[in-house]
Amino acid sequence: METESILKEKVALLPHSPGVYRYYDASGTVIYVGKAKDLFKRVSQYFVDPSRLNLKTRHLVSRIADIQYSVVDSEADALLLENNLIKQYKPRYNILLKDSKTYPWICVTAEPFPRVFLTRRVVRDGSRYFGPYSSVMHARTLLDFFRTHYPLRSCKHKIDADAVLRRRIRPCLDIQIGRCRGCCTGGISVEEYGAMVEEIVHLLSGGVNDIIRSYRSAMKEAADSLDFERAQALKDRMEALQRHYAKSVITTSGDTAADVFSLIFDGPDAFGNFLRVRGGAIVQSLNLGFKMNIEEEREAVLSEFIAEIRAKFGELSPELIVPFKPDVPFEGLKVPLRGEKLALLELSTKNAREYRFNTLKSKERTNPEEYREGVLEELRQALGMKELPRHMECFDNSNILGTNPVAACVVFRDGEPCKRDYRKFKIKTVVGANDYASMKEIVNRRYARMLQEAPEDLPQLVVIDGGKGQLNFAWQALCELGIQDRLTVVGLAERMEEVIRVGDPYPLFLDRNSRAFKVITHIRDEAHRFGITFHRSLRSKAALQGALDSIKGVGPKTAGSLLMHFGSVARIAAAPLEEIAALTGPALAARIVEALNANEREEI
Repeated sequence: METESILKEKVALLPHSPGVYRYYDASGTVIYVGKAKDLFKRVSQYFVDPSRLNLKTRHLVSRIADIQYSVVDSEADALLLENNLIKQYKPRYNILLKDSKTYPWICVTAEPFPRVFLTRRVVRDGSRYFGPYSSVMHARTLLDFFRTHYPLRSCKHKIDADAVLRRRIRPCLDIQIGRCRGCCTGGISVEEYGAMVEEIVHLLSGGVNDIIRSYRSAMKEAADSLDFERAQALKDRMEALQRHYAKSVITTSGDTAADVFSLIFDGPDAFGNFLRVRGGAIVQSLNLGFKMNIEEEREAVLSEFIAEIRAKFGELSPELIVPFKPDVPFEGLKVPLRGEKLALLELSTKNAREYRFNTLKSKERTNPEEYREGVLEELRQALGMKELPRHMECFDNSNILGTNPVAACVVFRDGEPCKRDYRKFKIKTVVGANDYASMKEIVNRRYARMLQEAPEDLPQLVVIDGGKGQLNFAWQALCELGIQDRLTVVGLAERMEEVIRVGDPYPLFLDRNSRAFKVITHIRDEAHRFGITFHRSLRSKAALQGALDSIKGVGPKTAGSLLMHFGSVARIAAAPLEEIAALTGPALAARIVEALNANEREEI
C-alpha cells in the first residue's frame, strides 16, 4: 500500500504535456515504455480504476514500483523517443517487433568504381543501401538483371588510379567474356562507369519510367543522326527494362510517391505490410509482425509500425496511405476511399494477409500447441465465450423420409477430432421424420448420461448442425437438464454458413478465411460424415436382411450364414441350387431361389 500511495503521488505531479513514461519493477528493470499526448491523463488511467483494465494490464500495474518520464515538444517526438527506448530496454510488456530475420539489402559501395552486391549487414561507411527486401529472390533477380545489362565489376579489389596505372591487378575471366569493361586495366573511365552506377541507383529508387523516357529520347536522337547501331543498343536496353519491370514490379499510372501501410490483427498478434512507391512503381515491400503483451489500440500499433519503418528507412514519403488514422498525427496521412490509392492499400492488405497465413502455417508445423491455442482463442472471441472451447461436441440427424432415423455426436478436444469419444444414436421416441424432436432426444440422452457418469467432462461448446428449429429444441433439452448455463450452444446453418445463437434474432457471419470458421465447419462436416456413414450402414443391412427375412423358413441365423457364405443377396440369387442346398437343405433352397427370382422379375 505504501508503494501504491507513492505512485499515486507521482502521478498527481505529472505534467499535462506530451512525453514518454517508463514503468520500473522492484528490481529497477524497465517493464513498460509508453508515449502520451498528455502525460497526466494517460498515466492516471492505469491507477484511477484498475478494475476497468484487462487481466494482462492489471498484472503490469501490480508490478510497477516506480515511474519516470521525459517531456518532449510533440507527439511525433514522443513516438520517436518511445521507439528508441523500447529498442534500448526491450520491456517485457511492450509491443514486441517479431522481426527476427535479417532482411537483404542491395549495397552500392562508395568507391571510384563502385560494386553492387547483396548483403545482410548495413555498414555506415558511405555506401548506399537499397531495401530491405522481404524476398531475397526479388533482390537476386534485380542483381541478375543489372549484371546482364550493365558490365559492372564483381571483384573485391581496391581499384584506384594508381592501381590502374601500375597494373597491379591481373585481368579476370569476366573481362574476357565481356561481363566487365576492365576497370582494373583502364578499359572504362570513372565517369562512364559512374554513369552506369547512377542509372542503377535511379532504378533502385523507382526511376524506371524516367530512364525509359530518357532512352526513348536518346534513341530518337541517335536515329536522326544516322547512328543506327547506338539507336538499336538503346532500344534493346529500353525493351529489357520494360520486360523486367513489367513482371517484377507493379506500377500505377502517374508519378505516385507514397508509403503504404496495412495491418491485420489476430488476437494478441498483428501482421503488417509496408510498400514504398516511387515514380509510380513499387520499389520496396516489407512484412513485420507485432506481439502485443497487453491490450493495445490498433491506432497505437499503426503508429509503432510507421515509427519502425522511419527508423529503418529514414525519412518517410510525402504521402502516407493508411487503413485508418494512427494515434500520432503524421504529415501526409491519407485514408483512401476509392481510386488507385485504395488499390495500393488493398494490395498491401493482401500481402499482410498472406504474411499472416504463412506465419500461422509455419507455427502450425513448428509449434502446434501454440497454434491450437491461437485457434481456440480466435473461436472463443468470435462466439463471445468466457473460456476456451477445449472440449467441443457437434450433433447431426440423418434419415430418409423417416426411415432408419439416426443421429451422430462427434467430439473435438483441443481443436482436434477425438474419435474414441464419437457416439451413434438410434432415434427411439420419435415417429416419422421430425428433426426437431430427434435433436432434442439425442441431446437429452447424451448429457443425461454424461451427468451420471462424468459430470466434470461437459463440453464448453455444443454445435448443432441445423437452423433455429434444431437449436431451440436442443436448448430445451439442456434447460430440462439444468445445464444451459454451463456451456455455450450454437447452431450452424448449412445454406449460408451462418452461426445462430439462442435468443439472438441476427445470425453471426464468421470470416470464411478465419481459423475460427474453419474449425467450426470442420466439426460440423465431421458430424455430418459420421452420421451419414452410420445411416447408410443401417440401410444396407436392412435391405440385405429384408429380402431374406420375407421368405418363410429363413430366420436370422440362416440369413446370416447365407450372407456370410455368398456375400450378398444378388450372389445368392445367382448361385446354383445345389450350393444353396448344401447350407439350408433342398426344400428351403428351392423356396429361396424362387422368392429371389420373383423379386428380381418384379423389379424389372
